[in-house]
Amino acid sequence: MKKIWFRFVFLIICFIFIFIAYSAFSIWSFGQKVQLVKTDAAVVLGAAVWNDEPSPVLQERVNHAIWLYENGYVNRIIFTGGKGDGDKFAESEVARDYAVKNNVNPDDILIETKSKITEENLRYAYDIATKENIETFTVVSDPLHMKRAILMAKNTGMEAYSSPTQSSAYKTWNSKIPFFIRELFFYTGYIVSLPFR
Repeated sequence: MKKIWFRFVFLIICFIFIFIAYSAFSIWSFGQKVQLVKTDAAVVLGAAVWNDEPSPVLQERVNHAIWLYENGYVNRIIFTGGKGDGDKFAESEVARDYAVKNNVNPDDILIETKSKITEENLRYAYDIATKENIETFTVVSDPLHMKRAILMAKNTGMEAYSSPTQSSAYKTWNSKIPFFIRELFFYTGYIVSLPFR
């Protein structure tokens, strides 16, 4: 009986290890995947703001969306993200203002100001897009965020394509590793939770 129990526990541990290792590889490799596909809109996932300015992370995401817009890959941009604690402006408002200053037509910008997490970024953006007859999406975020973001986007109902920033603020190993570990935790947690949604 003890041998059977030991084998069972061993198999469970092996399964968990393989699952985590595969997830880690998937997150890392997917971050290199750039799908330059013509879509109706870019959805820029929110990140912190510093007073009324985008943080370096948000700025690089917005810059990438502007590049997609200027080069004809998207017709419109949807900025996402609500107010953080103590912030005067929502992330999406700051992102919009930055984009307008950088020659994006205000009429081509949509924002949502309620979301706090990635899943809400995408869900609220999709709600707005549906009302505007926007059907296809390019999701913009940092490379290590893309695997989870695209999975969530597709589970939301979006026809979504991946376009990670090519100038992420997470450049050094000291900044990449904590972000990677955080993403691994949230991605595996999301996968495990899917059957209960």
